[in-house]
Amino acid sequence: MGAIMPSASALRVVVPALWLAWAAIWIIAARSTKPTRWREGVGSRALHVVPALACVILLAAPHWLPRALLLRFRPPGLLLPVIGAVIVAGGLGVSVWARLHLGRNWSGIVTLKEGHALIRSGPYRVVRHPIYTGLLIAILGTALTIGEWRGLLAVACVLAGFLWKIHVEERQLRETFPEYDQYCRETAALIPLLY
Repeated sequence: MGAIMPSASALRVVVPALWLAWAAIWIIAARSTKPTRWREGVGSRALHVVPALACVILLAAPHWLPRALLLRFRPPGLLLPVIGAVIVAGGLGVSVWARLHLGRNWSGIVTLKEGHALIRSGPYRVVRHPIYTGLLIAILGTALTIGEWRGLLAVACVLAGFLWKIHVEERQLRETFPEYDQYCRETAALIPLLY
């Protein structure tokens, strides 16, 4: 008996359901974080929040977008959307795993928490920013599932925001943890063997 291939309409439900489940986990986990000692400024925050919002609009609100962004970059078919959905699940799984290892040190914006600790366990052994790695993978999987240029633009937007956020976070982490430079020499920032 052959493998059961999901339909295109099933994939249109699966990927948003994965993102909604991830959001629910994120909201629940955000309730138990340490008090904040330092927070990045509004201008700096905008440089990663605005690209993230653009990514959400590109992926979730196609009716607001110009027609050119709705053109396909890949031919229709189920193989790439199925692969994309698996990539979404894997990327979101990595981000949740990383969030669990970060524990109460987590924040959605760049902050320094009271009693902040440098986490180097779990996915933090492989990359310094595994939440961003997982989310970038999940957004790439979403783009493959959608198959339209807006998906690739969303990947570019979120990558630009993450690169800025990494820059700001790492400056603060270097000031806080003397051992951070050594961690940087031993561990990739976002993508193993590349960056």
